[in-house]
Amino acid sequence: MEAQAYFPLVEVAGTPYQRGLRHGRLAAARVRRSAEIYARALQQLRYSPADLRRLIANFSRAVEDFEPAYLDEMRGIAEGASVSFEDVLMINARTEIVAQARRAQLAGSAAPASDECTGAAILPARSANGNFLQGQNWDNRQDCADTIIILRVLRDDGPDVLTFVEAGGLARYGMNSAGLTLNGNGMSSSRDYQQDGVPLPLVRRKALEQEHYALALQIVTGTPKACSCNLILGTRLGLALSLECAPDETFLVYPEDGLLVHANHWISPVALGKLKETGIASSPESLYRDQRVRQRLSAAGGKLGVQDLKAAFADTHATPFSVCRPGRVSAQGYASCTTATLIMEPAAGVLEVARMPWQGASYARYSVERGSSPSL
Repeated sequence: MEAQAYFPLVEVAGTPYQRGLRHGRLAAARVRRSAEIYARALQQLRYSPADLRRLIANFSRAVEDFEPAYLDEMRGIAEGASVSFEDVLMINARTEIVAQARRAQLAGSAAPASDECTGAAILPARSANGNFLQGQNWDNRQDCADTIIILRVLRDDGPDVLTFVEAGGLARYGMNSAGLTLNGNGMSSSRDYQQDGVPLPLVRRKALEQEHYALALQIVTGTPKACSCNLILGTRLGLALSLECAPDETFLVYPEDGLLVHANHWISPVALGKLKETGIASSPESLYRDQRVRQRLSAAGGKLGVQDLKAAFADTHATPFSVCRPGRVSAQGYASCTTATLIMEPAAGVLEVARMPWQGASYARYSVERGSSPSL
């Protein structure tokens, strides 16, 4: 395979520290690049080192209370990649830290949302082969195309985890060997940053470590967060929910006609009656991206497959403000695009990922199976 055609696979095992050490060593250049991207973002926002140290300390305490082993894994990553522990914690809390830096620059006003993604799930009743399918477009910084890895975490105390993640992070989106799937969308609300919470990647990692769907739901709904997000949580058993998470409350969106689609705005009528949406100003196309994906899937027929999901995520209607977004300057001022498309078929244990799909989608296949290599 060509180096630019797919994201590298990193497989780790052992104690949390040993897993992190291997992660850091095998992806050292990408870990350092991840740290550089967010350090530069904070410098551009003129965020003070003292305020950064305070935030890092707050998140470190939150992680210690949530899952101390994650701090050990981060320390291993830091040593393996020859970066500081604070750099690795920043990578894992980058959504919260960069957003709070922007809020400080804006004198407390709501900061523009980030991670403008579109996700979808196809339930077995609409699936051509009867298998549950789930995926998303990941819209983010264009330079993150050179920091992403596919991390396979081999565990002795639960399901193995296969996650699409920025190097240095513990999880972002993915699946596990028990057939659970997870992807997400950034959202914003009037409740954001009114409380401390666990960084979102660690909530996702903990959910993906669960054997049972109910326990993963419990993790997502019961963990305090600093900011809003949406998570689509599914399982090969054919269940899926969109969990619209405010920092202190979760609202549910259920599938309709065998489909579940979500972008970056709040859908739940209950949520909209209780909080203020603050993300549309910086992501107005979210209001139709979910509809475009649903329309493309509905038009494809009664039974749908992986190719239909790929085609829906490749939609370029109203470009550059489209489902599949070419490179352009984001509301936050950096070069942004659809950096990847992910498709998961948990019954087959397969994650397919296309790097920079707006340049021409070429999918690599990754398996949750131990020791397996990616293939085109």
